[in-house]
Amino acid sequence: MGWEALGQWGEDAARIEPLAGGVANDVWSVCVNGRLAVGRLGSRSDADLAWETELMQHLDREGLTVPVPIPTTDGRLFADGLVVMTYLEGGPPETQADWRRVAGVLRELHRLTQGWPQRPGWRSSTDLLHVETGTRIDLGAMPPQSVARCRAAWARLTGRQTCVVHGNPNNPGNVRVTADQVALIDWDESHVDVPDLDLVLPGNAAGLDDPAHDVAAQASAAWDAAVCWGGEYAVKRLAEVRPA
Repeated sequence: MGWEALGQWGEDAARIEPLAGGVANDVWSVCVNGRLAVGRLGSRSDADLAWETELMQHLDREGLTVPVPIPTTDGRLFADGLVVMTYLEGGPPETQADWRRVAGVLRELHRLTQGWPQRPGWRSSTDLLHVETGTRIDLGAMPPQSVARCRAAWARLTGRQTCVVHGNPNNPGNVRVTADQVALIDWDESHVDVPDLDLVLPGNAAGLDDPAHDVAAQASAAWDAAVCWGGEYAVKRLAEVRPA
């Protein structure tokens, strides 16, 4: 249906201008009920979007600053692949102190989502020790030696407690910082995994000790390589993963 679906948020709902978004979505600022909001149109399944919007509501109720879904006129949280969310003020982290605040918010996310069910169709890094596919990851498309290198990095996470991870918090564009709050946006890559994957932040702002940081950094680089396989970025990230 495309952006015509925006009419389900009211007759006056309208797009304003495109925003930077993930590779899988078309993201615009929109006006809904006379207020600025963000619309994200993609090809995720209803089950996938139900998982994400329920998570956003949960985190909002628990006090985290996240984009909150705005319902359609008949009360649905998404329609035809479109989600409309609250607009959040702020800019990217600029200082080490900002990044330490981001680490604190991530740890609260992890605490609040222990035992959360996996996002439909997704796999965790340790799941991929035993299966080949999950959402955008297809290990069958990678050379066997590259798969072995990634799996060796993920194997070091075996047995860890899991929770929801944001998936890409070290991208400054996914964080909105003000004097009063730190907001995490763009939850399109969020899923259940080992929390340390979220804590490979600039300047080691999360304060991981050297062995923990090394394990997390290796596993994170392997994840990025697998997700982006087929492009130059994936080759670069795989080069950061030590051979098994």
